[in-house]
Amino acid sequence: MRRADPIARFAEVFAEAKQLPRECVPEPTAFALATVDQRGQPSVRIVLLKHVDARGFVFYTNFESRKGRELLASRRAAMCFHWQPLQIQIRVEGPVEPVTEAEADAYFATRSRDSQIGAWASIQSEPMASPGDLDGRVAEMERRFAGQDVPRPPHWSGFRVVPERIEFWKNMPSRLHVRHLYVRANGEWEVTQLYP
Repeated sequence: MRRADPIARFAEVFAEAKQLPRECVPEPTAFALATVDQRGQPSVRIVLLKHVDARGFVFYTNFESRKGRELLASRRAAMCFHWQPLQIQIRVEGPVEPVTEAEADAYFATRSRDSQIGAWASIQSEPMASPGDLDGRVAEMERRFAGQDVPRPPHWSGFRVVPERIEFWKNMPSRLHVRHLYVRANGEWEVTQLYP
């Protein structure tokens, strides 16, 4: 059984989520990102989707952070979007690849100057010796880049999750939820309806 591309289906739901009032969904781009370390220990956190197209789902991070290190080592990830007012959940699984330097540079240039400075100042996921250390590093980077554009740090870039599996879940009465699982096979998407 074959259906339309699930990326197009995702884009329709995502557009609907972005139209919801901010008091209902403050950050519609937020999703849970799961990674795994070398021992097989999973870790999950909320990050923001910055782009989606036929190639996959893109987000940005510090490559030296825990998630960055785990993604570079395992080259796989899982994502989960949940928009409660729509009663829809979408899960994505697949390999990850770094975005191109040009993509990372272009996105970094759109960030506020404070966020650009923060990307240099934060030693993400590392222990902080004292509470004022981050403020001191921010001040140091503000002096370093005073009067000039802030370049993208070499350790800061993006990942693209290349989907192999995408599942759409829709809440229904009596917990008889509707689930459609899309699996990429031979370059095409095959869809199966799952029991709830």
